[in-house]
Amino acid sequence: MKLADRIARLTESETLQMAKLSRSLKAEGRDIIDLSLGEPDFDTPAFIKDAAKKAIDEGYTKYTPVAGYLDLREAIVKKLKRDNGLDYTPEQIVVSTGAKQSIANVVMVLVNPGDEVIIPAPYWVSYREIVKLAEGTFNVVATSIENEFKLTPTQLEAAITPKTKLFIFSSPCNPTGTLYSRAELQALAEVFYRHPDIYIISDEIYEYINFVGHHESIAQFEKLKDRVIVVNGCSKGYAMTGWRIGYTASSIEIARSCDKMQGQITSGTCAVSQRAALTAISSPLTETDRMRKAFLKRRDLLLAGLKNIKGIRSNNPEGAFYVFPDVSYFFGKSYGTYTIKTADDLCMYLIYEAGVSVVTGNAFGNPDCIRISYATSEEKLTEALKRLSVALEKLK
Repeated sequence: MKLADRIARLTESETLQMAKLSRSLKAEGRDIIDLSLGEPDFDTPAFIKDAAKKAIDEGYTKYTPVAGYLDLREAIVKKLKRDNGLDYTPEQIVVSTGAKQSIANVVMVLVNPGDEVIIPAPYWVSYREIVKLAEGTFNVVATSIENEFKLTPTQLEAAITPKTKLFIFSSPCNPTGTLYSRAELQALAEVFYRHPDIYIISDEIYEYINFVGHHESIAQFEKLKDRVIVVNGCSKGYAMTGWRIGYTASSIEIARSCDKMQGQITSGTCAVSQRAALTAISSPLTETDRMRKAFLKRRDLLLAGLKNIKGIRSNNPEGAFYVFPDVSYFFGKSYGTYTIKTADDLCMYLIYEAGVSVVTGNAFGNPDCIRISYATSEEKLTEALKRLSVALEKLK
């Protein structure tokens, strides 16, 4: 069968591959602790589920406006003002089937074949693949663990070429947990001021999982705002991954273009999910704060455990629920039939030898690291650390 070239270019998500392998091994009866997926283990808060049940009873079972219900978009506008000090109108908001579709919409409406997209590494796996689908080229800029995986203004300036159309980053970052301060974002904004034809996707899906203070958005700088597309959603902050609610806030022109694009692919997202999202976004953040505090305890537990494992060099994540340690110390070491040449090899060794599933840093643009998700219970993290310590100690 002769398939389209675009599907041949596309790489399956390594995160989903590891999750799939974990499920397969569990089905065989193996005891696997899955630290691969970025999915909160908390249940969606009851008041949000109740809103969805009420929506079904009230007949919210029909097609929805492509950009989302007006009252939901109005609630998002209020949230952006309340939490971020950003002024938008409902016409500038497009609700999509998850933040991943939001990002895809924006890339598809901005990037032409051959346009260049700057992506700091480590990056979320789907940025790269979505750019491929748009037939753009990506310019990956490596950051270092010594600088907490943050892009510097000097690196940004050096990466820009006449073909640069778009910049994509996340703060808090998946996979590193890196959080940009206002001063750091302003320094990047100063570079963008000098290059007025570049757009910026600011992926803020982990906004509420912030361990150091107020979330800062690069859209706050007024001279840059019309070129920034803020991406957010309900998955992480409200434990609503399966509800599939993401959204963008952008200029009117980009919003209308995303509406047009989405109208030919999925149309409006699930009516019931939108009603649940309306309640989530409009309500106090009591449950979100509870989850954030639990994530902070888990982060500290994981960092303390990793510190005691020889050969692991960890970053200090200030947000999200990932640690992205450097594991290159183990490259060239062996145990039994295993020889560790790459982070990919180490991940396979750990899932089969230790029963712990993590994701190779190659997936995120850094071959020396692995991503460990702590979106699971303290009990599972404690056991996973014991298993990791034993398995890594065997490598000589």
